[in-house]
Amino acid sequence: MSLIVVTGINGFVGKHLAIELHKQGYKIIGAGREASLDPALKPFIHQYYKCDLLNAADVAKLPLKKSIAVINLAGLAQVGGSYGQEKLYMEVNVKVQTTLASYLLKTGIFSTRIIAVSTGAVYDSTQQMPLSEDSKVITEGSPYARSKLAMEDELQKYINNGLNIVIVRPFNHIGPGQLGGFLVPDIANQIKESDIISVGNLNTERDYTDVRDVVRAYVLLATTPKLSHQLYNVCSGKSVSGNKILSLLKQNLNKDNLEVVVDSKKIRPKDPLVVRGDNQRIRTDTGWKPTFEISSTINDYVNWLEKSGV
Repeated sequence: MSLIVVTGINGFVGKHLAIELHKQGYKIIGAGREASLDPALKPFIHQYYKCDLLNAADVAKLPLKKSIAVINLAGLAQVGGSYGQEKLYMEVNVKVQTTLASYLLKTGIFSTRIIAVSTGAVYDSTQQMPLSEDSKVITEGSPYARSKLAMEDELQKYINNGLNIVIVRPFNHIGPGQLGGFLVPDIANQIKESDIISVGNLNTERDYTDVRDVVRAYVLLATTPKLSHQLYNVCSGKSVSGNKILSLLKQNLNKDNLEVVVDSKKIRPKDPLVVRGDNQRIRTDTGWKPTFEISSTINDYVNWLEKSGV
């Protein structure tokens, strides 16, 4: 049974990834900064390591030589939360990848594939859609996006030295288990609590992928024996407006009589109207394709929300 290490295992994406890997028959080593594994994940995880990926000594404890891949989900992920935290985001989001890569290079572990998670936010959104892996990247942007681009630049040095690194640029992903700080949970939680909600510009359209499709993409990129590229978008290839998200949430939460107030403080002046990604490369190289429609994702999210009591 092949061994795969997943860092950030206790997070939103990590939990779904653990379930998917277990379903496909892989043995999973989980790692995270938390003292212990989330109890809900215990049926799926072979072993858990408390591991700070900024610490080389912690990284050295992981069974990396025995693993076919490391899917590295560690890092800071909130765009809004990155403003005013530029130094922290830059340090953490670069070092969680380079500390791991440095150890593999130093110890001569070239066969273990690293899946390094960047973001579709690194693309310059003023150009023609859809955004492919060859599209222009930002020169300015959120501290979050700039930290991910810096991470990619640093990892290129390790790729040039022979490490087996695949960089993925996921666009917005949503689904059961997602917590506050992102559009769907933020609107849903307001709807649950009040008949009046405050929003930003819901006319903007974004490319949303169900988290369960995202983790399938990560597994394929980690396990496909030969890949033709070292950089892949993970996206649905469709754009959905914030108004559509709101409509689906209202429908699933049975809140037809809802007053929606636009808060100018929640509007980013330079937000592009439409962002849509191109997923042809990963489709061609792995056979992956998204399977969840946005209506199913929102329905499953609301079912989870009501059962979880979050």
